[in-house]
Amino acid sequence: MTKILIVDDHVSVQESLSTAFDAQEDFAVVGTCSSAAYAPLYCEKLQPDLVFMDVCTEKGASGIEAVETLRRQFPKLKIIVMTAFEEVTYVPRARQAGADAFVYKSRSLSFFIETARGVVLGETFFPEPRAVPVPTGEAPLTDREMEILRLLCRHMTNREIASELFISENTVKYHKANMLAKTGFSTAVDLAFYMISNGWINPLY
Repeated sequence: MTKILIVDDHVSVQESLSTAFDAQEDFAVVGTCSSAAYAPLYCEKLQPDLVFMDVCTEKGASGIEAVETLRRQFPKLKIIVMTAFEEVTYVPRARQAGADAFVYKSRSLSFFIETARGVVLGETFFPEPRAVPVPTGEAPLTDREMEILRLLCRHMTNREIASELFISENTVKYHKANMLAKTGFSTAVDLAFYMISNGWINPLY
């Protein structure tokens, strides 16, 4: 029997997943939690085998950051990250943090169950991340450029971005210039607005 912990700040999601998995002979939901910040404590107390972790949880607690913590504290724990947002950086960030799989909430409950069974058996699942559109022949935006763009979407200055990423202001300016050259936008603000309006970046997380 695989014990599951669900970390999501929407009661409807908690209830839907709990009902679906408790109806299976090989799964049992042992707990639910609204904030990723409390996931380590819940794991220590409930000893789940598998955690469903939402990217964005109560009071802004990051599910991806929680994955990194859980991976260090519970190396054998299976973790599936889930989200309702198609923000372009979520899939690679979840993989880098140590998740075993990534699922969009738009998928069916049967797909969640199928993915969970695969993960328990040692499989991984990560959908192809959406690619940022750039002119033909241009290289896609790098991970560092995406990091800078995400911080820019939070209205951070070059100095604040440099401090956050432990790089120089000149390096920030260099990356911003590269992004504009690749995408054809005249200003980084215009690029950031385009990314937000088209769902490529979620500025809150």
